[in-house]
Amino acid sequence: MSGSRRRALFAILTALGAVFLGRTSAQNPVPGPPKLPRDDKTSEPSEPPASSTKSLLEQNQKEIKKEIEKLYELATQLKDEIEKTDSSAVLSVALVKKAEEVEKLARQIKDRAKG
Repeated sequence: MSGSRRRALFAILTALGAVFLGRTSAQNPVPGPPKLPRDDKTSEPSEPPASSTKSLLEQNQKEIKKEIEKLYELATQLKDEIEKTDSSAVLSVALVKKAEEVEKLARQIKDRAKG
C-alpha cells in the first residue's frame, strides 16, 4: 500500500514541477544576446596583411620553443627530485608546487599552439 502512495505522490510532485517550470519559463523568457550598434564609418579590414600574419606566427613559434625548453628543464628537475624521494614518504610541498608549475606551463603551451 505504501508503494502505491509513494508512486502517486511522486506523480503529483512531478506534475506540479512541470507546471511550475512551464510558468516560470513563460514568464521569464531567455533573452538573446545584446545587439550592438553598427558603425559603418569605421570599417576594419577583414584580414590582416600577410606579412604581419607571418611575423606573428613566427614570433608565436619562437615563444612556444622557449616555453617547451623551460618545460623540459622543469620536468627534468621534477624527475630528479622524485627519484631522490623515498617512495613510501609523503611528497614535499616544493615537489607538488613544481608539478603544478609544469602542468600550468604545459597548459600555456597547449593554448598558445591552438591559437
